[in-house]
Amino acid sequence: MSEHGQRLSIRDSAPDAYAAVLGLERMIHSRGLAPSLIHLVKIRASQLNGCAYCLSMHHHEARRDGEKQSRLDLLSAWREAPLLYTEQEQAALRLTEEMTLIGEHGVSDEVWDAVGDAFSEQDVVTLVMAIVTINVWNRMAVTTRQPPDLHD
Repeated sequence: MSEHGQRLSIRDSAPDAYAAVLGLERMIHSRGLAPSLIHLVKIRASQLNGCAYCLSMHHHEARRDGEKQSRLDLLSAWREAPLLYTEQEQAALRLTEEMTLIGEHGVSDEVWDAVGDAFSEQDVVTLVMAIVTINVWNRMAVTTRQPPDLHD
């Protein structure tokens, strides 16, 4: 395989491993968090992880579900455009960043408390699982060099 081609397809090589992560994904979407919030979390984590496959897919899905292009365009600089994102979304984005980059500083009490103020305990569980799961997908795709599906 070329040095820039896909290294491995986990879906093809180990369908049970792929299905396990897909099971987490199904659980997340069955628990009632707003799809727009889930899209923002997935895209922000994917930006931080440099996952082209997930960025392409989740931008496409977010637009399909009615997300405004301006919010997608400015997501990497969301702190500079706070009027575009609700307080709940901002709390989720802060948690996404700290969990995705957990090795740098952990998850601060300030961020954790803001999430607890913005979400019910069950929604916090779903949010944490959504962030964990997109980080799993990102790491799988980046490690195996899964090429993006372009949705032009």
